[in-house]
This record gives sequence, C-alpha cells and structure tokens, in this order.
Amino acid sequence: MKFISTELEGLVVIQPNVFEDDRGYFYESYNEKFFIQNGINVHFVQDNQSLSQQGVLRGLHFQKPPHDQGKLVRVIKGSVLDVAVDIRKNSATYGKPFSIELNEENKTMLWVPPGFAHGFLTLRHNTIFSYKCTNFYNKESEDSLLWNDPAIGINWNIELPLLSEKDKIGKLLSEFDSYF
Repeated sequence: MKFISTELEGLVVIQPNVFEDDRGYFYESYNEKFFIQNGINVHFVQDNQSLSQQGVLRGLHFQKPPHDQGKLVRVIKGSVLDVAVDIRKNSATYGKPFSIELNEENKTMLWVPPGFAHGFLTLRHNTIFSYKCTNFYNKESEDSLLWNDPAIGINWNIELPLLSEKDKIGKLLSEFDSYF
C-alpha cells in the first residue's frame, strides 16, 4: 500500500497494491499493520455501504464529538468525486476542501480523520460506496455543511444534484461554530 499525504494535514490518499491477471484482481483494502506503520492507528467499529444513481450528492456530513468518526472510504463499483473539508477551527487549512475521484478502476481509498466534513457525488449509475468508521453512528451527533457553500468553493461540476432533504439545509461555513 502507498500512503500519500495531502495538503490537508491528516487526510491521506491510499493506493493499494493490486494484483491482476486474466482471472480478475486481488488487493487488501485494509491492513492494520500497514496503517499503523503509516501513522493511522485507529480501531474501526462499523462498516457502511451505499448504492447511488448518477448525480446523487451525499454530504457534507460529520458527527460531533464525542461521537466523531474517522472514515476509510472507497468505491466498490462505479465512480465518485469524493470531497473532504477541514473543519478543525485551529487548523491552517480550516474551511479548505480536498477532492479526488475514487472509482472501481483506480481502487484508490481516502482516510478522512475526525475533524473533516465528508461528501461525495456519484459519477456513474449504480455506484457502490463503502466506508469503515471509527465510531458508531449517533443520530443526535450528526451535522452537515451546505454542499454548495461558496465560501468553501467545491467544484462539483453539476448544477442540480439529487439531494436528500437533510443535505439541502446544511450549514454555511460562515454560520458554523466548529466542534473540533
């Protein structure tokens, strides 16, 4: 596995070693030893998976402490534009987004530590998105930033994504008092 630091401290792109032949492919999507060796010493407690049609945008979600979550995200089938936004109030990159395409071909993963809002836009029909979480889901702790907040400036490259009611009413960064 190759661990690549991003300009947002703690956010890490992970490229697994993929072994392919005429039968298909094999790769380790998680290996605790390699993660610890690369500074990600966490305990995962929950795995989640979603199926979405093209043009679905989910996010920008996070859970407030003490139920905050780190997430290891990847695409099993299809493709997404995956986005993380730094919401750590004392961070030099507070409010800055990072985006990357995760898809079934590149098999790239992203480690999103606590202190980041996270979301994704599906780029293909029947996209299967999977993520491991370091804390259990807690409804009272969930929160979100507005997906199209101009202060954050994410280029989703779509005018009208398919959104849940919850995602239509996320907070503006200017009105947000970070918990991190």
